[in-house]
Amino acid sequence: MTASTTSAVVPGDPRYEDLIRRGHNPRFAHRPGEVHPVRSTDEVVRVVADAVRAGRRIAVRSGGHCGEDLVDNPAVQVLIDVSQMSHVDFDHERRAFMVEAGATMEQVYRTLYFGWGVTVPGGVCLSVGAGGHFGGGGFGALSRSLGTVAEYIEAVEVVVVDDDGEVRAVVATRDPKDPHHDLWWAHTGAGSGSLGVVTRYWLRSATATGDDPARSLPAPPSAIQCDLVMWDWPDLAAQDVFVRFMANHGEWSERNSDPDSAATALHSVLMIPHQSAGKIVLDVQTDASAPGAEKLADDFVDALAVGAAEPSLRIRAVRSWWQGMLATTVSKDPIPQDAQSRAKVKSGYLRRSFTDDQLATVHAHLTAEGYAHPEAYLCLVSYGGKVNAVAPEATSLAQRDSVLKVLFGVNWTQSDEDDSHLRWVREFYRDVYRETGGVPVPGEVSDGAYINYADADLADPAWNTSGVPWHALYHKENYARLQQVKARWDPNDVFRHRLSVHATAEESS
Repeated sequence: MTASTTSAVVPGDPRYEDLIRRGHNPRFAHRPGEVHPVRSTDEVVRVVADAVRAGRRIAVRSGGHCGEDLVDNPAVQVLIDVSQMSHVDFDHERRAFMVEAGATMEQVYRTLYFGWGVTVPGGVCLSVGAGGHFGGGGFGALSRSLGTVAEYIEAVEVVVVDDDGEVRAVVATRDPKDPHHDLWWAHTGAGSGSLGVVTRYWLRSATATGDDPARSLPAPPSAIQCDLVMWDWPDLAAQDVFVRFMANHGEWSERNSDPDSAATALHSVLMIPHQSAGKIVLDVQTDASAPGAEKLADDFVDALAVGAAEPSLRIRAVRSWWQGMLATTVSKDPIPQDAQSRAKVKSGYLRRSFTDDQLATVHAHLTAEGYAHPEAYLCLVSYGGKVNAVAPEATSLAQRDSVLKVLFGVNWTQSDEDDSHLRWVREFYRDVYRETGGVPVPGEVSDGAYINYADADLADPAWNTSGVPWHALYHKENYARLQQVKARWDPNDVFRHRLSVHATAEESS
């Protein structure tokens, strides 16, 4: 091991305030005793070893987009910041693209695309870090046609702590004969922070042959057709009209999300804010080279309007994949923390459309006059397609037969408004899922929640009255195997947070 040159950044160091403010949700603020802006795997090993010897609690930050206080937690004493580890390149020995955990998705996309003309089907928030996004089963506009990022993880490097306290870096691969294969599997969709510190991923298509980088990952579409569609809220404000509109959307998704459907060339995001925002917005991206791309998008929008209302605006443009992605990204990094929105997001998977009763509940909360906040919303993101061609046990991402992802969320700026906004979104979520204890219990309609949108409420019996534990909502039947991996690779529970995998029935603190 080479000598480390990293040193702890502590209060009083001018870098300290900027490092602890890298989290994107100012609801959570914590001042750990030391922050380590590491630059190599060797440095991570040293920092973890020092923390273990001193009995100090560890957390890791990549892009800083954690939705809960899993990183910015009062119990954390040592914060490992991997943002300086941001290299992306092709590893000829492994015949795969190496991505360090601190690389943002913009760095990943830019390097892969402009260097070799390839990409991975990740998300459109460009400031998200690869360290968390990949391990949680990251998805995006290409996932219906290409699957999730999890399917492209060839190997992962993780700094782990053995039973005797020895700290070492382990590379675990897709190869079932690899003695570390279980550690690879646990990093293909189950989230981060439970087993060790991820320092590098290697990406390669499972079906790729040879050592040509340009054939090791898929190419993005040469061009994408971008449709921006809007409805005026008053046109959909009547409950029966709104329910019909939403049911149309869900039913189209059910009919057009099989792995072999031609409609997997289309991706959409339906943003339905509180009616005080005035507009409902649909963003559609379609592979412009797909046969009948224009008709596919037109038929989709037309299907939503049947028995409901015609949109008030339809705009179409054809752009290169890169320009189209930039046009739809929600990245606004860097942003001073005092200018960032406070936020709460809750998630669910949908196997089919919400029931009419659930949609009536959605309508009631989004039209409530006692809470008129334009940045409170429900968002439906198209899913399924090639994602569902993978067996749920093949990776640790367990949800493999859903057609939509749903987000319940709210953004605000003033800390004195925390209680009212949190109460609204929590009650919204609880009421939509009231038939299953306030949470999306896997069943005919729902299929649990998405671990990359961490929601500690699922582990709170005040909000989860279903009797179904939080880990069954996130990991389903895969949790038992995750517990085995935890027992092997982190037997002393060094890496833990409120939603981390635990080797026994006892929950982490």
